[in-house]
Amino acid sequence: MANKPILSLCASSSGIGKTTLLAKLIPLLAARKVQVSVIKHTHHNFAIDVPGKDSYVLREAGAVQMLLGSSQRWALTTELTRIAGRDPATDSSLSELLAQLDHQLIDLILVEGFRHEAIPKIEIYRPSISQLLLADSDSSIIAVASDGPVATRLPILDLNNPPAIVEFILNWLNTEQSTHSNQ
Repeated sequence: MANKPILSLCASSSGIGKTTLLAKLIPLLAARKVQVSVIKHTHHNFAIDVPGKDSYVLREAGAVQMLLGSSQRWALTTELTRIAGRDPATDSSLSELLAQLDHQLIDLILVEGFRHEAIPKIEIYRPSISQLLLADSDSSIIAVASDGPVATRLPILDLNNPPAIVEFILNWLNTEQSTHSNQ
């Protein structure tokens, strides 16, 4: 799928704290010199530009793609509903989104969601909220991050200890990188 290691944070439902955890992990990984890109799945319609701004006007005028660039960043929007032959109800696949990343700039791709993909995952599990432990049926899950007891054979990470989760990710990343370099 990609030439960089991919790790997903998943949960059985929304509101469990995937984004909150990612927001804590990313600066800790950056402090360890790990360049991270994130792909977040959403079921919602969204816009990254603002009504009245030139980029919004040009996108609304019918551009299939609108690339906005400055000395600080650039952002590319693609209007999938304007692509001939594409089913407007179909979500972008993970492989389609991975292809949009510049893999030369990154060391690790963190994914929020895409829980049905066969990629390594850390499940976020809160016994007080979650009924279903995905790790029971998903062999792609490599650990469970929880704020309470969990009955699983997998490593259990303390959801309230992001530095420990980063250590787990770094150990996993080192294993992944050595596995890919030996192939």
